Amino acid sequence: MNTTKRSNIPHFCIGLGVLALGAVAAWQTSIIPQVLYATVGPSVFPSMITVFLLMLGTGLVVAAQRGGWAHDQDGTITEMGSLGFVVAGLVLNAALIDKIGFIIASTIMFTLVARGFGSEKWWRDALIGFFLAFGSYVGFDRVLGYKIGTGLIESLI
Repeated sequence: MNTTKRSNIPHFCIGLGVLALGAVAAWQTSIIPQVLYATVGPSVFPSMITVFLLMLGTGLVVAAQRGGWAHDQDGTITEMGSLGFVVAGLVLNAALIDKIGFIIASTIMFTLVARGFGSEKWWRDALIGFFLAFGSYVGFDRVLGYKIGTGLIESLI
């Protein structure tokens, strides 16, 4: 096996992993009980996700077979600082949602994830995150009646 093929093994494994995830999603979607009276049943969205995962996995495997991802060919390693911001946002959201509420926890998560993707305008990101979280809260909690983390701001609404 030459070095080009050997260097594509991680890419190939990621593609196979996404295909495996798609296969599990397909299996789980197939066992969702069907509702006969609904036009759009409970398996529509999971089916769309399954198709997306299978297409993505196939594309990743094909890209690995053709030499891997072009932007990663120089051997660069993922920036751990960026990954740290994304992980911190997700962990803090999960840890704080019960304590400070959905809106503030989601705003913090959005701001940290935006920073992880390279944004340096954290005030703007916090405002965008706040309005997205506020809209999501109103949509789920007030319109659909699905309770999602009541906290400081939510008690004022």
